[in-house]
Amino acid sequence: MAERRSAREARAEEFVTDPPPLSAAQAGQRGLRQVAELTGRDPEGISGVEPSQDGWLVTVEVVEDARIPSSTDVIATYQAELDLDGELISYRRMRRFARGRGDEGII
Repeated sequence: MAERRSAREARAEEFVTDPPPLSAAQAGQRGLRQVAELTGRDPEGISGVEPSQDGWLVTVEVVEDARIPSSTDVIATYQAELDLDGELISYRRMRRFARGRGDEGII
């Protein structure tokens, strides 16, 4: 009986010291907050979250230049790379475009 208790305690200790990995939703929210903090700009939202070899790649849309009317705002797409703990490894701006212009080839 003592061996079973020890195994259960070991599993409980393992869970406390090694929390479960981030979900895609959690990684997305962390990436959004970190890009907004680094750029100092208002995020529009998360446009992609995908697992990578060492964590997550999060794509965030940010308003880079607010204009009147808002349909002419300049939007930028940033990609943030997070490690398995949700810490930022790197980020970069992928592209800029006018809000009113959609992706080419998309109906």
